[in-house]
Amino acid sequence: MNGRIIFAVTSLAILLFSGFVSRDRATWLMEVAPILISLPILLATWKRYTFTTLVYVLLILHYVILSVGGIYTYAEVPLGYWMQDWFGFTRNNYDKIGHFAQGFIPALVARELLLSTSPLRPGKWLQFIVGSICFAVSAMYEIIEWWTSVAQGASAEAFLGTQGYEWDSQSDMLFCLIGATTSLILLSKVQDRLLSKR
Repeated sequence: MNGRIIFAVTSLAILLFSGFVSRDRATWLMEVAPILISLPILLATWKRYTFTTLVYVLLILHYVILSVGGIYTYAEVPLGYWMQDWFGFTRNNYDKIGHFAQGFIPALVARELLLSTSPLRPGKWLQFIVGSICFAVSAMYEIIEWWTSVAQGASAEAFLGTQGYEWDSQSDMLFCLIGATTSLILLSKVQDRLLSKR
């Protein structure tokens, strides 16, 4: 079966399953919004542009992370509670996994698009631009969370998942930047090899 078809079917299955078992449909919608935006764009444009298998696999992983957060709300994901027990955290830190992924995976998406559609070549400037894009998207996401909290008040707490941590927005952006940097260091050469085989 075509890899893109596998990606589409798997992504839709993740989305539908998480929506079916979610505890709070409104919060689920907000948490999986990145999937609801990106998946139709990927499906609509894949005849014009096909990503590497690496990117599609990582996008599925990202969709799983987002969907699990949507099922439970980020502050209630069991893995976060297990991490609290294992590492002595004072809060459920599953959201930090989500924000790390928010940098790690989109960094490779942005890098691949820039390499394929712009004059940019592998090097420090490309890495800097990709990291800046991820950081900017993360900052915009935090602004959207702020708007949501202003508009919905206390009812937005499940979506925000701050759990009383006053520096949650800043630490979320930091984890995104760490994720993007880690991705670029670990996977840039792998991505370059895959792109060279096209």
